[in-house]
Amino acid sequence: MENITLQSSQTTPYFPEVNFNISNGICEISGESYMEETYKFYLPLINWIKNYTKEVKKKLELNIKLIYLNTSSTKCILDILEILKDYKDKGGNVAVNWYYDKDDPDMIDEVEDFEVESGMKIDLIEIK
Repeated sequence: MENITLQSSQTTPYFPEVNFNISNGICEISGESYMEETYKFYLPLINWIKNYTKEVKKKLELNIKLIYLNTSSTKCILDILEILKDYKDKGGNVAVNWYYDKDDPDMIDEVEDFEVESGMKIDLIEIK
């Protein structure tokens, strides 16, 4: 397994930045996520997390700092959360943190929906 690092740019502002680090188990998705062919973008991330939970089996911390995501991105994030919930249920050490802007109450509602749908505890952290 290798780290995944993807940078957003002016030509791809609707793609989130990604930093999945195998050595410390910290995975971060940030920015905006509303690209076409969303699943094609997220599939390597989903597979990375599946492999990490099966091969590395160490603590995994997912930090989500998305300021906007479309419906198809929501489905992919839910897929990731379900994998993490399964890992946690099998004894894995998992933390999920969702960073949000206090002026965006809709994001809080969305995160609460993610918790209900996935069964995974998500810590809300206000961006200051």
